[in-house]
Amino acid sequence: MDPIELRLPHTIQRPKATPNYGPRKHTTRPIVTGTSVIAFKYKDGIMMAADCLASYGSLARFRNEKRLMAVGETTLLGVSGDMSDFQHMQHTLESILTQEYDMDDGQKLGTKSVYKCISNIMYNRRTKVDPLWNSYVIGGLDNGEKILGYVDLYGTTYQSATIATGFGGHLAQPILRRRVEGREDELSEEEAVQILDECMRVLFYRDARSLNKLRRAKVTAQGVEISEPYMLETNWSFAESITGYGS
Repeated sequence: MDPIELRLPHTIQRPKATPNYGPRKHTTRPIVTGTSVIAFKYKDGIMMAADCLASYGSLARFRNEKRLMAVGETTLLGVSGDMSDFQHMQHTLESILTQEYDMDDGQKLGTKSVYKCISNIMYNRRTKVDPLWNSYVIGGLDNGEKILGYVDLYGTTYQSATIATGFGGHLAQPILRRRVEGREDELSEEEAVQILDECMRVLFYRDARSLNKLRRAKVTAQGVEISEPYMLETNWSFAESITGYGS
């Protein structure tokens, strides 16, 4: 005889065992991802760029994503990696900015503080074996000092005059070392834009997860400015000389 199960309408019923109930699971690989971010110092501040593509695996699924974010008045954030983890970081930073605003003590969150905050968050999640699957580039001006730093999913940090994430670390970094390093204090905005476009064009040619639609941003003494999306001009005629092209 089967046991009698009493169900009362005003009580909370315990869910039956299903595949959704079990041990806690962590993200083991990113799903919807963004690729390279390029950033470097120039005469007036920090220049940064990222394309607008978020890939679903190998599918170029979302073509108008914003991977550059202003944090406060003088800090710029760029992201590679999982877009849902980036949304979590956005909400966290917005909550911190709201708390700072509510304090109303005349203090503002500077670039160094944002950099330290993000590195602490990333390292904390790493120690829980539940990392945020992102690489962040943080740039800005802090009391007139140009700050450009990097944080990855392990909480590893460093600062440099030029930073490139993803495939940019292999394909764009040589261009940045040749054209930027040692010249940070003399690069004009016009030349900085040309260098950014050159790097992003090379990445579009060589990185299958990139797009020639991108946003460019800068941080100067006047604040953070993020451009509207624009298209890079490309020329594929050189590909005809590559062995195996089109075969």
